[in-house]
Amino acid sequence: MSKPLLTLIFVCLFSLSLSAQALTGKVTDSANRPIADALIQMNEHHCHSDAIGRFEINKIALGDTVVVSFLGFDPASITITPSDLERPLNVVLQEATFDLDQVTVSNAVQSVNQVASIDLKTNPVRSAQEILRRVPGLMISQHAGGGKAEQIFLRGFDIDHGTDIAISVDGMPVNMVSHAHGQGYADLHFLIPETIETIDFGKGPYYADQGNFNTAGYVDFRTKDRLNENTFGLEYGQFNTMRVLGLFDLLGKQENQDAYIATEYLLTDGPVESPQNFNRLNLMAKYTSNLKGGDRISFMASHFQSKWDASGQIPERLVNNGTISRFGAVDDTEGGETSRTNFNLEFTKVLSKNQFLKTNVFYSKYDFELFSNFTFFLEDPENGDQIRQFESRDIFGFQSKVFSNYSLGLTDLELTYGIGLRYDDIDDNELSHTANRKTTLEQLSLGNVDETNGYGFVNAEFDLGKWLINPGLRFDLFNFNYANRLSPLYDNRSETKGRVSPKLNIIYNPNSEWQFYFKSGVGFHSNDSRVVVAQEGRQILPAAYGADLGAIWKPLPRLWLNAASWALFLEQEFVYVGDAGIVEPSGRTFREGLDFGFRYQFLDHWFVDADATYAYARSVDDEQGENYIPLAVEWMSSGGLSYQHSKGFSAGIRYRYVKDRPANEDNSIVAKGFFVTDVNANYRFQHLSLGFAIENLFNVDWNEAQFATESRLLNETEPVEEIHFTPGTPFFFKGMLKYSF
Repeated sequence: MSKPLLTLIFVCLFSLSLSAQALTGKVTDSANRPIADALIQMNEHHCHSDAIGRFEINKIALGDTVVVSFLGFDPASITITPSDLERPLNVVLQEATFDLDQVTVSNAVQSVNQVASIDLKTNPVRSAQEILRRVPGLMISQHAGGGKAEQIFLRGFDIDHGTDIAISVDGMPVNMVSHAHGQGYADLHFLIPETIETIDFGKGPYYADQGNFNTAGYVDFRTKDRLNENTFGLEYGQFNTMRVLGLFDLLGKQENQDAYIATEYLLTDGPVESPQNFNRLNLMAKYTSNLKGGDRISFMASHFQSKWDASGQIPERLVNNGTISRFGAVDDTEGGETSRTNFNLEFTKVLSKNQFLKTNVFYSKYDFELFSNFTFFLEDPENGDQIRQFESRDIFGFQSKVFSNYSLGLTDLELTYGIGLRYDDIDDNELSHTANRKTTLEQLSLGNVDETNGYGFVNAEFDLGKWLINPGLRFDLFNFNYANRLSPLYDNRSETKGRVSPKLNIIYNPNSEWQFYFKSGVGFHSNDSRVVVAQEGRQILPAAYGADLGAIWKPLPRLWLNAASWALFLEQEFVYVGDAGIVEPSGRTFREGLDFGFRYQFLDHWFVDADATYAYARSVDDEQGENYIPLAVEWMSSGGLSYQHSKGFSAGIRYRYVKDRPANEDNSIVAKGFFVTDVNANYRFQHLSLGFAIENLFNVDWNEAQFATESRLLNETEPVEEIHFTPGTPFFFKGMLKYSF
């Protein structure tokens, strides 16, 4: 055989062997920080980088071109050479002006939550009230001008302060179990808006790594590891409003470690006639280090404290007859104070080339005191009906997840499994009848709660090319312990219960422009420990059964559309009414609806977005016409137009719309809807930024929080049931000045 022929055979065999190889590597930014979920694409084959930036893509041959892209970065195009196949490839992406063309429709289960990343780029979060509004289809109402946690509305739920949505920050849970004011109470005011890096969210109970309160959905905020610059900011506005902001880098531009501190101080009297005297202080410090071999450690510490006075919810009859204005009060001695101190340690350990372990350990110290008066003189005609809710708690916990990738011939498998534990030690969980925030007239309930939740889960993603099959399974075990301190004898009762929650999601991704998905699963929210022991263990963990059928479409490079049809059924549950200290059955419920959304960059610097949701929510066990779920929103929408220019000017106009909704079971009392418009503008010149924001541009009258409440005024002989509300913010202007260096 001739030498040229042998050479040709050798080259062919060598090329054939290379074609079966896999390309491995890591995606980082210019500061050597790993980029998770970057798209690595080669012809029809693609994959995504994992939580520490690593990736592996199969069927690579010499001369192939691989394109690596991620939102907010210039894409990198790489032609494969022999050395690239011999050792892991290090891909460094450079930050660039945001372009919607950078976003692709992938086969990821959570592809739809890319819209949150788009919104953060085009409409940065500017206040604590805007944090949760960044989740498409989610609305909030504030009861006390920033003092209490927001009331949340999502998918036909009045979630109150967090009963049916799981909220976390850097993997640390925010929801409070068996809270003095309400189950799942989630106060996010310890989170400084300028420190948010990403928002991960999902609607429905379809995610194995999400447990308690994940029925309507979940939200996980990730804070920044690094500051691009130091910032000092000052905001001043109407109603004696002032905010001071400080963000300071501690280590400079070091390659493998970052540290910064952030602080925020806020003062306001609010638009009400009785000043709120509201003040809030936030402090946060975070350190991150990239260790040898791809390991990583991060430590975050934060402290938050807040005090306020409140005018409370006022009855419509007093406003309609002119006795008080919309911003008046019946009992302006309401208010409270709260604080939370957090410590969170995250450690990532590379176990092998296709496996790593991520663990976070957290501790929170939390205190809460709230004075309210919802019914005025209904129960106590002499002293009034003011109540005090109080608790002091310590939260301990950890979660460990193992992420693995395997090639199984016809399919690739991404396997995630983990365990976790949360323990809440709550002292002096109290509800008392008080007067003038000073005198305790009667202790209605008082006790200590110890609640433990241990869990394990496994989540598998079988990548079949255009199809992704995602089964998951979760097991939660709860122990509820309540010691009643008002009992004349020692009264300490305990219940234990487990819940298995299966999930199955199917994704079809025919190309980079379409995704079709079917999601299904079982979720739950735990009941208050006082409910559990009162009901002797019945309906401790009522299940939620849900399904989604939806699609994502990118018909143009700069246009993103998504739509989904969904349904959710909840089992019987017992609800502990923290404001009254009683147990009420709520019955079975059924909800179904539609979600719509679009994001469009119609010019280089112009962006428009909108989300709209429809929800049909009814009680299953009640008669037709008497089966409305109070405060469940049927139609709501939000969106806006924004302008972002690299030379320093940005502006935006946004709207929020909520349709009228039933406030009671027979819809005889209606909570009024609203349409509110906000605007903002900002100009940066070198190190200095000047801007303004206007809430409620057209100064419309709207009710923020609304409830159908039976109350009696001092001069009334009979109680009246009607809408009681807190007024929405009127026209509110504030100016902003920032200096960055």
